[in-house]
Amino acid sequence: MTYSGQVTVGGPADVHELKDLMITKIAVGTMDNNAYLLRCRATDEQLLIDAANDADTLLGMIGDDGIASVVTTHQHGDHWQALAAVVEGTGARTYAGRDDADGIPVPTDVLVDDGDTIRVGRVELTARHLVGHTPGSIALVYDDPHGHPHVFTGDCLFPGGVGNTRKDPKAFASLIHDVETKIFGTLPDETWVYPGHGNDTTLGAERPHLPEWHARGW
Repeated sequence: MTYSGQVTVGGPADVHELKDLMITKIAVGTMDNNAYLLRCRATDEQLLIDAANDADTLLGMIGDDGIASVVTTHQHGDHWQALAAVVEGTGARTYAGRDDADGIPVPTDVLVDDGDTIRVGRVELTARHLVGHTPGSIALVYDDPHGHPHVFTGDCLFPGGVGNTRKDPKAFASLIHDVETKIFGTLPDETWVYPGHGNDTTLGAERPHLPEWHARGW
């Protein structure tokens, strides 16, 4: 089956099969959050991005192999409702951006800074600190050696714009700057974008609209 990235709460997961990594996307909770299960194909080690909600659904997706780690992209409550239950059920090590960890009610084992490497088996993800949606939001970049990059953006980048900055001009200026310099400025158009809610996109689809985003201020 061809991966589309289109999932609905209560519906099946969608699986993006890469040579070294399998990415399973599922939608959970009342705010249609996306959760992503990454599995290293060489070692079968797994990592979960955002234990957002519906712990039973997430644990069912994780399966008997468990997860080694869970990364919370930012401190907003809709992204960690199932974190405590998932950690209790799997013993996973927790990761979050240094400046958001205090806002997450489950202790963070590893505080993440810009440029840090997070590993799942033999696969390496690079953290990018993006300020504006929250103080410590992080995106995770997988630079696939066999193809184009993949980036998990949390609520910092969606199809059609950057994340909500609550009509705060300074927060918007910070977020658009970080997204432009650390995501658009370093990754090619082919980069696949996995957001915290809704459908996937590519940087190439979004790049022409950056001037529009600047002009509207959100």
